[in-house]
Amino acid sequence: MSWGGRMILGIFRILLVLVHASAACDFGPFPYRGTGIVCRMTKPAALLLNQETAQIIQAAFRNAKFPNITGERSVRLLGKVAYELTNIQINGLSIEKSDVELKENNVIYIAIKNVTASFKGTLTYGYAGAWFLRLFHSLDFEIQSSIDLQLDIKLMCQEDKLIADASGCYLTFHKLTLHLQGDKEPGWLKQLFTDFISFTLKFVLKREVCKEINSLAQMLADFVLDLAAHFVRNKDIIVDLSLAAESLIQTGYVESHHKGLVLYQNYTSTLSDSVFSPSLLTESRMLYFWLSEHTLSSLASAAFLDGRLVFTIRGEKLQELFEMEDTEAQRKAVQMIFQGTSYNDSVAKVWSLAHPQISLQPEGTVVKSLVAVEVSILPAGGEPLVVLYMEKENTVTIQAAYVEKKLILQPLDSRSVLCTSLCEFSGFQDDPSVQNFLKNMISVVGIPEVTSSIGSALTSMMNSKGLNLFDIINPEIITRQGYLIVQLDFGFPHHLLLEFLQKSS
Repeated sequence: MSWGGRMILGIFRILLVLVHASAACDFGPFPYRGTGIVCRMTKPAALLLNQETAQIIQAAFRNAKFPNITGERSVRLLGKVAYELTNIQINGLSIEKSDVELKENNVIYIAIKNVTASFKGTLTYGYAGAWFLRLFHSLDFEIQSSIDLQLDIKLMCQEDKLIADASGCYLTFHKLTLHLQGDKEPGWLKQLFTDFISFTLKFVLKREVCKEINSLAQMLADFVLDLAAHFVRNKDIIVDLSLAAESLIQTGYVESHHKGLVLYQNYTSTLSDSVFSPSLLTESRMLYFWLSEHTLSSLASAAFLDGRLVFTIRGEKLQELFEMEDTEAQRKAVQMIFQGTSYNDSVAKVWSLAHPQISLQPEGTVVKSLVAVEVSILPAGGEPLVVLYMEKENTVTIQAAYVEKKLILQPLDSRSVLCTSLCEFSGFQDDPSVQNFLKNMISVVGIPEVTSSIGSALTSMMNSKGLNLFDIINPEIITRQGYLIVQLDFGFPHHLLLEFLQKSS
């Protein structure tokens, strides 16, 4: 197939993709109603990320596969002159400046000034002159170039997935100089071939570099989305990050909207009444994450179904729990429950009996749950013996903070109702002083202990995804009626860029 035919076919395929994309991403008249998670990156973050653009552009030049360039021209007195440039490789690259601008027509504009690049290869040429004279030569060549690069990157939707379209790629050549065999002085041969190949060379460089940049842009978008999908997935619990609305680019920020539905085995959450609006977020911080109450509540339900809301307390922790105060009621309760058994030979188990109910309020995250507490002693050589079983309905308000790369869950207040209290010892459940001690034990020590354990478990899970490798600056977790906002500044995660560049090589 001719080059022109391939180009027409390529354009036809692009049109098909765009038509398919627009058909697959019809979000209807009220797209935000299905939005569970939103990510907003503001202009300061874009400026910070733009500082790393040079490495992406260098990778594009390095990865570009430059084809052989051939041509033939008729020259007076010399006859037909044929030439071929082979083994074209980039030898050096430097970038003077890069600027980024966010445009309201959903375009990220990047202007890269004075890209100085050097290419090397081999020039083979031959011509048939008068009197049947034939000469063939092969010379090493070097091309010095100075280029301005303009990128218009669009964020688009294809099959509910975010893609980056960098086909708006424009190269402006300020200099394109051909040197033969290291000779820097002008000569008739150099001038001849510079005139011959200049236009073709510019076209090939633009085509191959822009193609590679477009490929890298999509690879980078896929890479980031894969990282995000991996981060919000834990074993069988998956969060759907497919698009719920078109991405939004304003002069001050870039924003993407995701479904945030939770998938766990046969359990799938649904959302059709999201309260999200772009006006809920500002532009004062570099990065924002908006999460709906529905998404967080669904995650809690999935964790319950997966048996994760179960905690055990042993040894010193158990001793601290039951000896928080030195009173007669406390000593009596401990003696009746443990019968002198060592704390190391006992275990307390706390678990949720039903789906926790989560409500996001300005004062914090309100969690309502029905909790069971079971204490067992482990006699030497015998079967575990349950000596205490309680069920309590708890309502606790929790404030969350991320400090020194740790998630801190701080219970502000709690209310509880004792539903059931059973014990192997007759009369135990009817002793008011013991009952009062147990209620205080759960409220004063038990709930903070459980929330601390949950905070530590979530921190470990997030660190296993690499969150601790990020330079997160002054993060804030803010709750409002029906939603939560995480806002922060950050330092550039160089390790991720290095990992991406290694994958793209």
